[in-house]
Amino acid sequence: METLNVKVSRKNPELIAPARPTPHEFKLLSDIDDQEGLRVQIPVIQFYQSQRSPYGEGKDPVEVIRDAIAKALVFYYPFAGRLRERADRKLVVECTGEGILFIEADADVTLKQFGDPLLPPFPCLEELLYDVPNSAGLLHCPLLLIQVTRLRCGGFIFALRLNHTMSDAVGLVQFMSAAGELARGADIPSIPPIWKRHLLNARNPPCVTCTHHEYDEVQDTKGTLIPLDDMVRRSFFFGIAELAAIRSRLPLYLQHYSTFELLTACLWRCNTIAMSPDPSEEIRILFVVNSRRRFNPPIPDGYYGNALAFALAISTAGDLSRNPLHYAAELVKKAKSNVTEEHMKSIADLMVIKGRPNLTVVRTYIVSDMRHAGFEEVDFGWGKPAYGGPAMGDVSAIPGVVSYCIPFKNNKGENGIVVPVSLPGNSMDVFVKELEGMLKDSATGVFITSAL
Repeated sequence: METLNVKVSRKNPELIAPARPTPHEFKLLSDIDDQEGLRVQIPVIQFYQSQRSPYGEGKDPVEVIRDAIAKALVFYYPFAGRLRERADRKLVVECTGEGILFIEADADVTLKQFGDPLLPPFPCLEELLYDVPNSAGLLHCPLLLIQVTRLRCGGFIFALRLNHTMSDAVGLVQFMSAAGELARGADIPSIPPIWKRHLLNARNPPCVTCTHHEYDEVQDTKGTLIPLDDMVRRSFFFGIAELAAIRSRLPLYLQHYSTFELLTACLWRCNTIAMSPDPSEEIRILFVVNSRRRFNPPIPDGYYGNALAFALAISTAGDLSRNPLHYAAELVKKAKSNVTEEHMKSIADLMVIKGRPNLTVVRTYIVSDMRHAGFEEVDFGWGKPAYGGPAMGDVSAIPGVVSYCIPFKNNKGENGIVVPVSLPGNSMDVFVKELEGMLKDSATGVFITSAL
């Protein structure tokens, strides 16, 4: 796969403005939106197979999607604006109606050439999601960049880059799904977008009531961040059998733990053993929690801002490595349960009091659950994607730190979860060995593995 050479012919980038006039106004982001850790660009990618669209014979996906985006921006018009920064680093969207960047392209390759199965990181991503010069800044730049690339086989690729301060994965999928509905002939989105960013603003006066070690300032005194060129990337599939084997490692009183809690604990433990840190060092697991249903009343459907929290668990490397899996699982479960409405308000207050600090990634492993975001359901009229979700297996700016849990069907037709992992070569060998131990059936001694 690494040798695939994708030759892409692109037209000049254009700005797609809302299909109808929209209000010129200023809309404040929430104090969760504009934290330092979300002031980044996030790429996603959707691969669509060649098939007839039931919504019109011979239609061009580029034209259909271009028109649908313009219509969707009428409802989501803040995306067509530009970010400004006010006093105390407060971000606000000026709804100018200038539009989002759109690129039309053709590639002389087929969908099959990207591999079977389709898994991130994808080759030649820079060709499939062209970084338009001077477009990726935080302020005064388009908030979305979309490239639609036709393939030789008749399929196409929809790639998108989002300014993360505007939306989390759930909010982004809501916008993409709205565009898909409009592409398929709807007049309005089935879920009306809701701004209401004040729901996640700091209180007056702000008052930090919870502990937020995820925003601690931790110095990397031992050089634990890994150079990108030392990385080995592998993807691991967890189906019913694999998850059952891992769950069998838990005592009976913990069998109710969720799949995500179980898998996150397993990944954290294996990753720590693989990296072999000093046993006395503090090791962290950070994972994303959608807080929408943790408010009373819940944050309304249609809210497309960031409603995420970064839940944190901490252990010494020695305790994590020596103890059985349920030690890590209980830490993960407790960190997840700590995300409450009060916790979210406390984060917003912390942002205002401390100047919107960044998350720490030193000695931290981050897991982001993409299983419920809905990327794999987005349909522009050609059916669901063969793959939809993160364009990279990790975040290249902080290699080896982030893994995504992505819904996936393997080549046997089994539904499960795929997790791309990046580690130095020697550490990857240890990670695989530890994971195989977790997947060993305790009764038969047989390794449970599913080929990708």
